Amino acid sequence: MPERRGARGRSGNPSLFAAAAPPQPLAARMRPRTLEEYVGQTHLLARGMPLRESIERGNVTSMVFWGPPGTGKTTLARLIARYTDREFVSFSAVTEGVPRVREIVREAEDRLETGRGTILFADEIHRFNKAQQDAFLPHVEAGTITLIGATTENPSFEIIGALLSRVRVFVLRPLSPADVAGLVRRALGDAERGLGALGLTTDDDAVDLLAVEADGDARRALTVLEAASDHVGAGGHLTADVVREAAQLRFSHYDKGGEETYNILSAFHKSLRGSDPQAALYWMARMLEGGQDPMTIFRRAIAMAAEDIGLADPEALKLAVAARDAYHMLGAPEGYLPMSQMVIYLATAPKSNSSKVALDAALSAAQEHPAAQVPLHIRNAPTRLMKELGYHEGYQYAHAVPEAYIPQEYLPEALAGSSFYVPGPFGFEKEIAKRLAWWEELRTRAKESPSSGTGHEPSTEE
Repeated sequence: MPERRGARGRSGNPSLFAAAAPPQPLAARMRPRTLEEYVGQTHLLARGMPLRESIERGNVTSMVFWGPPGTGKTTLARLIARYTDREFVSFSAVTEGVPRVREIVREAEDRLETGRGTILFADEIHRFNKAQQDAFLPHVEAGTITLIGATTENPSFEIIGALLSRVRVFVLRPLSPADVAGLVRRALGDAERGLGALGLTTDDDAVDLLAVEADGDARRALTVLEAASDHVGAGGHLTADVVREAAQLRFSHYDKGGEETYNILSAFHKSLRGSDPQAALYWMARMLEGGQDPMTIFRRAIAMAAEDIGLADPEALKLAVAARDAYHMLGAPEGYLPMSQMVIYLATAPKSNSSKVALDAALSAAQEHPAAQVPLHIRNAPTRLMKELGYHEGYQYAHAVPEAYIPQEYLPEALAGSSFYVPGPFGFEKEIAKRLAWWEELRTRAKESPSSGTGHEPSTEE
């Protein structure tokens, strides 16, 4: 038997404790070696697309790949290095710093003298501090290195502007279930790199389940597949139950605190505004399953009740606040019931943003007329001197007439006649519109036949 290579003891013989290198995980073994093997991202890599053509020409510039885990960011960076015949060097923000950047740059400069370029791959570039990102700038600018960053976070928020202006950002999308299923079947049939040599039999519904469970993450799919194959062993049979057991608990795809948090909050709010209770309930559930603080959900719902329902249904704001208070009393999971009731009510309530429009218009008027004088007749007049100066003179007391409404001007002279609030056509605002129309009619009558029998507010003077 040939001698196994391994660690040697002081005598020069192989050590008894030397262990063979562990095999690579299935996901690493199945990493695509060519663009033809690469799955997904056809919006970037289909034939004729600019990125595909620049890779095949060997002419690529610095770039950032932005997308969720398992979408092929690292694999694509390695393929670019291979197709463009450049050295692939990884840099870790966690374990390495600016001195390592300088070392990589010196090596890249030496390499350039032989005519070969360097791709510096910065995985999770959103974790790099400002000094690390600044260190890349002059060398990206000079073309000493081609920087490829990979991130799951929005580059707009996580990458400094100076660096962002020097790279192209490509968005990678989650793989479709069909893409994942294709990868799984390829791994099952590949005897060299995959599981083909094990002689496994697999139910179609097991592959379909795995494709859905993966949530567009190829690495997760292959990891679960490998665990399932280890469970049944060579010649085993993979069923949906085996896959389910291998997957254990499937966590909702929700990066609490990350960009996806705000995407899902936005989807929740827009579903409520768009009167879709089904979608609103789903996004609510996604946040709860992802561990979001329920108060974040309540805050967004309360804001929505004021902004998008408003006076079309004044009960909506009351119910949203009551649901929050009920959650405080009940806690989880019972407190999810009033939350669900709130979501359904807000989604199905009549909608109006007239309160927000009115607020914006009033704020704009206040900014344009910041010193407009309060009309004399509605000024406070607690002293004789104020009354002698004309304060309160001519004020008409609304409760002195049967209609409890007397036409008079309450706005400053510069804004007289302005209209900030216009009621919407739905829900309770239809009643408000009728009331405003009636008051307008009373104003018209008053102009046509001025009344001398107006009332006055009781005096505040002691």
